[in-house]
Amino acid sequence: MIKVDNLYFSFPQKELYKDISFTLEESQHCAFIGTSGSGKSTLIDILMDPERYLFEGKLEIDPTCKIGYVSQFSQLDRTKESTVFEYIGEDFIKLQNEITSICNEMETSSDIEPLLEKYQFALDAFDAMGGDYFESNINKKLNLANLLKLKDVRVSDLSGGEFKLIQVMKEMLNSPDLMIMDEPDVFLDFENLNALKKLINTHKGILLVVTHNRYLLNHCFNKIIHLENTEIQEFDGRYIEYNFSLLQTKIELQEIAVAEAEEIERYDNIIDNLRAIATINSEASRGRALKARVRFQERLEARRIKAPFVDIKQPNISFVIENEIEDSIVVKVNNYSVAFDELLLENVSFEIKSTDKVAIIGPNGTGKTTLLRDIFNNNHDSIEINDDIKMAYLSQNQGEMLKDSNTLLEEFIDAGFKTYDEVRSYISNYGFEGEIVNQKIESLSGGEKNILQLAKVSASNANVLLLDEPTSHLDTYTQIALEKAIEDYKGAILMISHDFYSVVNGMDYVLIIDNKTIRKMTMKKFKQMIYASHFDKDYLEAEQNKKAVEMKIELALKDTNFEFAKVLVDELEKLIKLL
Repeated sequence: MIKVDNLYFSFPQKELYKDISFTLEESQHCAFIGTSGSGKSTLIDILMDPERYLFEGKLEIDPTCKIGYVSQFSQLDRTKESTVFEYIGEDFIKLQNEITSICNEMETSSDIEPLLEKYQFALDAFDAMGGDYFESNINKKLNLANLLKLKDVRVSDLSGGEFKLIQVMKEMLNSPDLMIMDEPDVFLDFENLNALKKLINTHKGILLVVTHNRYLLNHCFNKIIHLENTEIQEFDGRYIEYNFSLLQTKIELQEIAVAEAEEIERYDNIIDNLRAIATINSEASRGRALKARVRFQERLEARRIKAPFVDIKQPNISFVIENEIEDSIVVKVNNYSVAFDELLLENVSFEIKSTDKVAIIGPNGTGKTTLLRDIFNNNHDSIEINDDIKMAYLSQNQGEMLKDSNTLLEEFIDAGFKTYDEVRSYISNYGFEGEIVNQKIESLSGGEKNILQLAKVSASNANVLLLDEPTSHLDTYTQIALEKAIEDYKGAILMISHDFYSVVNGMDYVLIIDNKTIRKMTMKKFKQMIYASHFDKDYLEAEQNKKAVEMKIELALKDTNFEFAKVLVDELEKLIKLL
């Protein structure tokens, strides 16, 4: 068991944790969630190396506890000559070679005792790692992720998504007591994401996974740890059940708030009357009655329930157009091809109209980002751009559009804002307030950098948006705010995304990369294709019904019709059990 008890930690410019406690127990697969910049990665760093940090509170981890770790920022070493099998089995192979070397040494040595001790120590370590079965175990993991075909491929030839999965397998096969993964899903295409889901669900040890991916959250975890506003909340159960409990709490709190507001208003009127009487009649008893009522009013205000996990503030994302274009073609791609070491796309043709919202879908490494960048740069003979359009670009490589050495204020001055006050006012809508506006961009989390990119895209007032993995690193609340902004946007969007929910909730249709070309697919057919591959046949209908009931509940809450909301909650609970 891992136990964190009454933990306090802060940076000079920001308090991160205030008296937080949680436990991780055997066989728990825990999703670690929270808004961008809330301190999830820092807490992982503290768990990994507590000696580096000056924190208050207790951190109970057995000194023999073996921790496996997969970073969100792992980089593929293109100089590596080892094969996938050799990379995954590196520790096993090293130990196997060591045992062979000791055996060879024992054949010729006259002092065999220390070698026997060394030999036994190596054998014990090999057994602890499941050494006799390591080749079979590697094959099983590769097969589970549908990557057995890569067994003899050089690591340097893998795509970024394939390499991330290989890292996950390598750590899992070392049999850690606690396996920590920090956003392992970022940039994975849907096939690789599904492979990651299988790896997570078949892992036998304790898992702590930072993720904002709603597909993984809904299908992989039996415990939720939610970090928000320096506080933490534990929930034993699935993410879908956690959200259901938050919705129940939200209804209860809103009902209490309405009742208390009515009570407070009633006492406000009584206090006003007493004050009016006291100005005419100065009897002491009148004054005491007034003070008593005021104290009661203060107690009412003080006991208002604060719920930092129920209504979390979303950034106010809004894409506004300066120059709306009538229905016309804004981007035309005709016989476009791209190749690096090999041909990626060949003779691709499509066109985007002025209000189309389109997702480009395809496996990692198929040329999607190159295509989007070529459209933005408008320097390719096969691409025609309407003269009346203004484009804005969000890059999955955040350093391409953000200057790390800039402060947040300087970044927006460079983008054309006139004064620091103007910048402060604008970026406060995106959650950047206080001292953070003077920080260097390099100090921000991955999610905060992407929110900053969204703020820059919004400020451009462009009528065509090119978005390359815009939901990567974003917390679920910001993802939902982005979906709403996309829905309200009056211009054209061309978006690369592997996030199923963002695609189906915001796009008109998809462009599927298949066999080095692109074909158009309706949203209905795309949904059916995904659900047929990864879910049972009733799942799509059940999820659509769930979403419809949730929308009805939101409307009931707006009308303060709490009784009807509770009836709908009962209906929602039945649907959740089907998912």
